[in-house]
Order: sequence, then C-alpha cells, then structure tokens
Amino acid sequence: MDIVKKFDLLLFISVICICILGVIMIYSSSCIWAEYKFDDPLKYFKAQSLFFTIGLILMIVTSKIPYKYYKDKANIILGVCFFLLVLVLIPGIGTIRNGSRSWFGIGSLGIQPSEFVKLGLIIFVSKYLAKNRKELRNIKSGVFPILAITILVFGVIMLQPDFGTGVIIVMVVIGMLFVSGVKISFFTKIGFLGLGGMVGLIAVAPYRIQRILSFIDPWQDPLGSGFQTIQSLFSIGPGGLLGMGLGNSIQKHFYLPEPQTDFIFAIITEELGFVGALLVCGLLLCIIIRGFKISLDTSDLFGKYLAFGITFQIAFQSLLNLMVVVGIVPVTGVTLPFLSYGGSSLLITMIGIGVLLNISRYQEERLK
Repeated sequence: MDIVKKFDLLLFISVICICILGVIMIYSSSCIWAEYKFDDPLKYFKAQSLFFTIGLILMIVTSKIPYKYYKDKANIILGVCFFLLVLVLIPGIGTIRNGSRSWFGIGSLGIQPSEFVKLGLIIFVSKYLAKNRKELRNIKSGVFPILAITILVFGVIMLQPDFGTGVIIVMVVIGMLFVSGVKISFFTKIGFLGLGGMVGLIAVAPYRIQRILSFIDPWQDPLGSGFQTIQSLFSIGPGGLLGMGLGNSIQKHFYLPEPQTDFIFAIITEELGFVGALLVCGLLLCIIIRGFKISLDTSDLFGKYLAFGITFQIAFQSLLNLMVVVGIVPVTGVTLPFLSYGGSSLLITMIGIGVLLNISRYQEERLK
C-alpha cells in the first residue's frame, strides 16, 4: 500500500535557487546584446522571468498530479509530441532558427517540440519497461520495439537537424534500458553500431566535420567554427577564484555570440569565478542526487524508471553542455538545464521536476 508524505523539499529549493541564479545571469550576460538588437537591455531577462514564473506554476501543479496518471496516457502523450515533431518540419508552419527547422514561431518567442518529445519518450519508455520487464531478456521481442521507436524519433529530429537533442534522447533511452537489466552484451553491440552511425552522420554533413576539426584545434579556424570555443575559454580564464564581478564580463561585449544560451556557464565563471562555477555544479549535483534517490526509494517500477529517466536526462544534458563550454567535446547546441535562456527547455525541465516531486511523495508502506 502506498502512503503519502511531503515532497522532497531539498530538491524543490535547489531548483528554485538555480532558476533564480539563471534569470540573474541571463540578464547579466544578455543585456549588451539585447540593447543592441532590440533596444531593450531587459528583453531576455523579462522573457526568462516569464518562463520561470509559468514553469514554477506548472511544477507545483504537476507535483500534485499522481504520477501514475501519465502511465495510462503514455501512448497519447508520445503520439502528440511526435505529431508536433513532424509538424514543425513543414515549411510555413515550422520556422528556421540557427540553421534548424525546429521551432513554432510565435512573434519573437518560439516553441521547440523536440524538448517536449524528450519527456514524452521518457514516460512511454518507463511504461514499456515496467509492463514488459520479463520480455526484456529477449532482445528481439523485448528491446527492439523500444529501439525502433527511439530511432524513429531520432530520425525525425535529425531532419531538422538537431544532433545534440538527438544524442540526448538516444543516450537517455540506453540508460533506462541499462538500469532495467538488459544484457551487457547488447550495449556493446549498440556501442559499435552507434559509433558507426555517428561517423556516418558526421561524414554527410560538412559543418559537423568542421566542428570536429575545430574541437581538435579551434585555432585552425579562429574566426569561424572555432570562434565560440576560443571565446568561451577566454571567458573562463580570467575568472579566477571570485570572478570579475557580476555584470563585469568582457566577453559578453559581442565577443561570445549570444552568451545567454549554450555558453552561459562561461559567463558565470568569468563574472563569479571558481566559486560561481562551484555553486552551479553543486546545485546541479544536488538536483541529480535527489532525483536518483527518489528513483531508488520508489518501489513502483513505472515511478522508478520515470524518476531515473527524468534525472538522467538532466544529468547527461548538463554534463554535455559543460564539456562543450570547456572544450572537451565539439559544439552541440545543447543548453544548460535551468540556466540557459530558452522557454521550451525551462518549462519542460520544470514539469519534469514536478513529476519527480510527486513521485517523492509516495512510498510503499513497509512491514515492521
């Protein structure tokens, strides 16, 4: 029997703190660019403040909805998300931003369906794994159906194209399959196939090849594909222990392009130094640890997989973004959860946290 308890307060407080820090840093990093582009230094700050307010409301509302409700609606949720993912590819409906047709444009704002499909697929996979746990021993009948759906979603996302989001979705599903007990040998085979697939995707797109080369040596094209990586490292370098002070970044003065998005961590380290970077990493780590603890403490299989999937997606995306910022991996276009500017990303992430908070309220009554 399930008993209801208070939700995870530490998780809730950590999310609020990192979101507030994100709003502050979005203003600090974007004010120069926003004044130049829109004649309004508060442009991105006001938009992100609105996203945060809506996200907070959605998080609280979602935390009160029994998570098992999504199990019954998993097929519908994924179906709607996939429909939107296809719809955005149609010229005249979807708009192109930064080279990808992945947005529904609403004035200066936009909705990115690929963010919604992340959560939709996690819900669907959680239901499938909980329902077909015994069948997972048979790769052909138990695992291939999930792989087929994941590859289909990945393929549609690559038509936009959005390689970073596609990689996140695939890795999250693989992570969920791993914790569900699928044989290790399967992941070895998938690893080789995935490596071959990535080489193929890189080979057919010249800009991806250039990103790889710039990752190896950004100085070979310092004004082109290596520009962001170089400017990001220039931001991180002068930060020192305490940084140059809030609002005192040099790189946001048109050196680091749109610093409020993928490379906001570089501005944080420049202005707030090692202490600021440690604060960000500490808050993210707290959120991730609490999420995994919720998954471990939940006896219901659907809730366990759902909590793991949501948390692993935040963890992997955060790690990928931070590695890009410090030049460990090539530029992927992946945002930093809770901190980077972006309405779709923030709203879906906070909805996911709301689901986590609801799962944390339920535990199986233990026999004494």
